[in-house]
Amino acid sequence: HDILDLLQEFPFQFSAQDLVEVLRNFPPRLYSISSSQDAVGEEVHITVATVRYTHKGRSRGGACSTYLADRIDVDSEISIFIEKNPAFKLPEKLETSVILIGAGTGVAPFRSFLQHREANNLKGKTWLFFGERRFHSDFLYQLEWQKLLKDGFLEKIDVAFSRDQEQKMYVQHRLFEKQQEVFQWLNKGAHIYLCGDMKQMARDVQETLLRIFEAQGGMTNEKALEYMKTLKKEKRFQLDVY
Repeated sequence: HDILDLLQEFPFQFSAQDLVEVLRNFPPRLYSISSSQDAVGEEVHITVATVRYTHKGRSRGGACSTYLADRIDVDSEISIFIEKNPAFKLPEKLETSVILIGAGTGVAPFRSFLQHREANNLKGKTWLFFGERRFHSDFLYQLEWQKLLKDGFLEKIDVAFSRDQEQKMYVQHRLFEKQQEVFQWLNKGAHIYLCGDMKQMARDVQETLLRIFEAQGGMTNEKALEYMKTLKKEKRFQLDVY
């Protein structure tokens, strides 16, 4: 719903100034940086899905995504700020294995990680899990991942396209399919990074990881929760969720 819905459903006599005074400022929209300075210099890349939908007979759009897509031109100036997430970065030891889990535009920071490794010729054990709706229309950065695989900067990739088959398939299903190897990587010191929707995707992935800890580690639910808390405390499990 938007302000016009409110005015239509609850009509009231007031001036334009009265209306402006009760409206809140737009909250900022946060996008993960999807590029490495070592690869693109002074540029900053972001990965934006344009939100468009119809409600009550009117076409609607995401406030920031349609602003970026439809309402500005090349070389336009816009207001931005940086919100730091200092722990969400590659391990200091370059030989440390990393498991990257992202759905949709949640793959953005992992593009920056892999750009950084490629730009600095750093090859390590890197495993990407990526999910989206459809292979043909939604496989973000497909050619880049394929090149990184070929050149050895990305060791493994597992993908899930939820709408390409009758039964929906998500990243957490791919994780559970590869549970034995995922747990082996963790036992050998791998770090996990998770980026995506906080309410559903991130929650489902964490629940799946708990199931993997229980099945592969012979843990009770309480022990699995304790193990996940330890991974987070040791900064071996990092989240960038929205």
